[in-house]
Amino acid sequence: MVVQFLNSQVQQIIIHAVRTYPQECCGLLLGHLSPDRSCKQVIKIWETVNAWNPEVGADLTTIIPQLGQGKRDRFWIDPQDLLAAQRDARDHQMNIVGIYHSHPDHPAVPSESDRLLAWSEYSYLILSVRSGIVSDYRCWALDHHQQFQPEEMRAQ
Repeated sequence: MVVQFLNSQVQQIIIHAVRTYPQECCGLLLGHLSPDRSCKQVIKIWETVNAWNPEVGADLTTIIPQLGQGKRDRFWIDPQDLLAAQRDARDHQMNIVGIYHSHPDHPAVPSESDRLLAWSEYSYLILSVRSGIVSDYRCWALDHHQQFQPEEMRAQ
């Protein structure tokens, strides 16, 4: 799968990640899936607030027993934000095609928590932000074994 962005969209996400450092940023990628399912075209970036809080962490301990407790190493998209993005996407003949978030002072590689909470139909753009500067970013998707595999990312 190839995930296609405009350079301006990548810049918007980078700015979001830098602005929220040292906490994780998060947001949604709205766009289209090609008819042959070989390409996702990102049309719109939907920035969200990281809604992680202790209550969310407590609710998720049955899925992820050793979960971090802060926004520095966890993110959560409020279900109301997710619904608003879904409505907007539907109103503009788009779908949610992915989720992005940052890893402050960690690699742009999915964590085990990322894997356990991931949805198989989405692409996951992860940005590594080190000392307030984005040093790397990569796209990932779950395979049939529920393991993350790299996805090709193109920006133009």
